[in-house]
Amino acid sequence: MDADVIIVGSGHNGLVTGAYLAKWGYKVLVLERRDTIGGAVCTEEMFGGFRLDVGGSAHFMIHHTPIVSDLRLEEYGLEYIPLDPFMSAPFEDGTVIKFYRDLDRTCQSIARVSERDAEAYRQFVLEWQPLNEVVFDAFLRAPTPGKLGRSFLLGRFRPSGKKGTELLQKIMMSYGRLINDTFENEKLRAALAWWGAQSGPPPTDTASAEFIGWHSMVHKKGPARPRGGSGMLTQALAKCIEAHGGMVRSKAEVKRICVRNGRADAVELASGDILSARAVVSNAHVKTTFLKLVGSELHSELRRRIQNINVGNGFGMVVRCAVHALPRYRLSDTENAEVLKGLQLLCPSTQYLHDAYADYLKGLPSEHPAVVAMTFSAVDATLAPHGKDTLFLWGQYYPYRLRDARSWDQLRVDEARKLFGVIDRFAPGASDQLIDMLIQSPKDIEEKHTMPSANVMHVEMALDQMFMFRPLPELSGYATPIRGLFLSSASMHPGGGIFGAAGYNCSHVVKYYLRKKLF
Repeated sequence: MDADVIIVGSGHNGLVTGAYLAKWGYKVLVLERRDTIGGAVCTEEMFGGFRLDVGGSAHFMIHHTPIVSDLRLEEYGLEYIPLDPFMSAPFEDGTVIKFYRDLDRTCQSIARVSERDAEAYRQFVLEWQPLNEVVFDAFLRAPTPGKLGRSFLLGRFRPSGKKGTELLQKIMMSYGRLINDTFENEKLRAALAWWGAQSGPPPTDTASAEFIGWHSMVHKKGPARPRGGSGMLTQALAKCIEAHGGMVRSKAEVKRICVRNGRADAVELASGDILSARAVVSNAHVKTTFLKLVGSELHSELRRRIQNINVGNGFGMVVRCAVHALPRYRLSDTENAEVLKGLQLLCPSTQYLHDAYADYLKGLPSEHPAVVAMTFSAVDATLAPHGKDTLFLWGQYYPYRLRDARSWDQLRVDEARKLFGVIDRFAPGASDQLIDMLIQSPKDIEEKHTMPSANVMHVEMALDQMFMFRPLPELSGYATPIRGLFLSSASMHPGGGIFGAAGYNCSHVVKYYLRKKLF
């Protein structure tokens, strides 16, 4: 036997699963098709010494897990740099709203545009934090009804009386309505709505309030950025696996997961080599796993249900830039420098965001996209040569499948320029600083990361595909109907983002099955 556990793909969730299993004494082998490891949490050098992420960049969620401390990732080269303010919303008239980890400082910034909303924001955070402490606890458990009930039973959230009823009603709202009902200032509304949109669902989706409600937790554990790039997380995870006797192989594409007598016990590589294991964990997309890697071994009813999982039509694209200098917003030098420490939310109004989504529904790239600008070289000088910087522009909304005869090969450059037009609107002359750029259209995202339809969350983050419904009820527990085959990717509970919770949960399930010899 070549390993106790073979992990297909080196995305961060798969590496988290592998690191825990290796730490517990199992022989782990991770197989990655690309020549670099890390999946969608990967940093590459290009353009003459610039270190650019080629996937996820914002590390918000992983700090709400025990992963970094449990695995002692700082011993393997991971160093996090706090981002504070973690995000800001600059506007064309020279005003800005800054969101700090410290709630008081955030409220002081909001008070500059609305004193009433400063107090409303404080109450919003205090109201939603207890609920989200329970939600985050549920994120770190397999999503069975019993375990979800335990999280809520033992948590601080006690919905009772009038206030409890009101909060339960808010949970069922769209996040757009929740924001509009809670705040009166349009600038604050625009900033929060655009932030809530980062997981994909539009502000109008019913029961999506939690996409902005979870934001309350950022004031408890603020985001931070790995020194050296986003991919330093996956590099540290790989080193952790290797330090505990495991192996991480690049250029080792898995062609097939071998299923014999209803059990997965080996994988076949593109080279023809067959590697055996007690268990196989797929970090690939759920559709890639079953429709491609398992293939003919899948019975017809499960195949049909997997085919019907709602992957959606993508929703974003990104341009990664090497620049001479960072954007100069219409702010004082001091405020501009502070804003550059975190993410910048470029969305002038909620109507602007709705209009961007309306274009997407027509099968068209947004005529006026909302943009998140990321300027991590402002806090990490290792990302660019001396005197130069990096700038990432994430925009929404961008459909993977376009209407009529349009193609992303034809549109990608023009749409990248359009993103620069947005940042120039807020920071005049920003595009003049461009040295070179990596364009990642929806088609590029799908091809680079094997993400069907370029959905960076793998499958739609809609209520009917969350918790015990993600991605299907019969697959939600990380184990599958095929004995010995487990799932650890963003297709699983609790979903996408640089979180690691799916990998964390999967590791515990695999350990349970191995110890109990249940297959």
